[in-house]
Amino acid sequence: MNTKKTTFVDSVWDFFCSLKLTILILLLLSVTSIIGTVIQQGGSAEEYIREYGQSNYELFTKLQFTDMYHSWWFVGLLGLFSVNLICCSIKNFPRAWKFVVSPQLIASDATFKNSANKGEFSTKESIASLLPRLNATIKSHFAKPVETKADGAVHLFAQGGIYSRFGAYMTHLSILVIMVGAMVGTVWGYKAYVNIVEGTSISQVWPRGGETPIELGFSVRCDDFDVVYYAGTQRPKTYSSELVVLDGGKEVLKKKIEVNHPLSYKGITFYQSSYGPAGTGTFELEVTDNQTGEKVQVTTAQGKKNQLARGFSFSVDDFTPNYDRFGPAARLHVDAPDGTHRTPFVIMQNFPQFDARRGGDFSFALKGYNQPQYTGLQVAKDPGVWVVWTGCFMMVFGSMGAFFFSHRRLWVRLREEKGKTLVQVAANAHRNQAAFAMRFEDLIKQIETTIENKA
Repeated sequence: MNTKKTTFVDSVWDFFCSLKLTILILLLLSVTSIIGTVIQQGGSAEEYIREYGQSNYELFTKLQFTDMYHSWWFVGLLGLFSVNLICCSIKNFPRAWKFVVSPQLIASDATFKNSANKGEFSTKESIASLLPRLNATIKSHFAKPVETKADGAVHLFAQGGIYSRFGAYMTHLSILVIMVGAMVGTVWGYKAYVNIVEGTSISQVWPRGGETPIELGFSVRCDDFDVVYYAGTQRPKTYSSELVVLDGGKEVLKKKIEVNHPLSYKGITFYQSSYGPAGTGTFELEVTDNQTGEKVQVTTAQGKKNQLARGFSFSVDDFTPNYDRFGPAARLHVDAPDGTHRTPFVIMQNFPQFDARRGGDFSFALKGYNQPQYTGLQVAKDPGVWVVWTGCFMMVFGSMGAFFFSHRRLWVRLREEKGKTLVQVAANAHRNQAAFAMRFEDLIKQIETTIENKA
């Protein structure tokens, strides 16, 4: 007996078509994804050294653990997985395609004998008389049959759900499309950040871990930033930014962004991510001369010396947004005409008459405090996002076709035997056999009724 010799090409082909290879790659992707979840990606060297130490940071850098999803070995695993999917699909696709282009119109004797779903009837009615009604019944309760005459018999074949055979291949293709989309986003996209001070605009963003800014091709201005705190605390409840996009010197888009409500323009998306103080804040004070009753409005900054009547002056030493739960408060001191530094005192915005009880030469009321803020934005450009979404929709439809539908086939043979017409029925489904068996029972009852009914 001749044994077919396996060539090197055959061995390589079998390797890439191997289910064991698929399982191994999926396990490796799962393990490496855990590493990427535990170790922060795209952080600064200082963060890694502070968290893990210098030696571990150097090891992570060599293994590319700090940017794992762009590492050569992770991309290599995805590439190997893609090749594995393609090879498996190429190997098995011809068989599925054959069901579509060359269906088995005539069943063998073994099919009628051994099928789990079968039936057999005998009637004195002729084939010519029975055939039209039988065709109508099968078309109404299963699918439109194809009629074939061979070996002195009439054969009917009907099938449904044929394209469910391709569900697995569409799922495979969707995975490849998603990977292509991810690669497009990796090569031509970026993730960056930028801080914009209220009232200013930017036209560049800074990539994570990069030193060279990226030109946007347009400008983004922050007109206002607002933060709302939980009552009695400094914990932010919500914060938002009023952003304006300027392209060619004209305002083309304006939007208030919040967390999970970004702004997008020309494929670049700006996400609200952080905020903080920017520059020196200003105080709005009302100063009353207790000798004359005259009141003046003063706008000043912390540490700035402000002149008052009769040679007096004052300075704001400190500020807190919540003084012992009484709200915003500032600490001031007054200098006498001879330069004597008098005892500091506190004024509170929510109690404007509080300082009048101090009985000094002047009394102060805090009207407001304006602290310029910057808004911290995450900036993302991902031109492959629509490719990924297309792959996701393909995966949904492919999975539905693969798991919720099945290819159903029905064969009927009519032949004359001893002056009677023998009707043999067989059917099968390539998935969900139990549900198909119930449907086949109903179909058999309809066929039986059709055979018995000559009207």
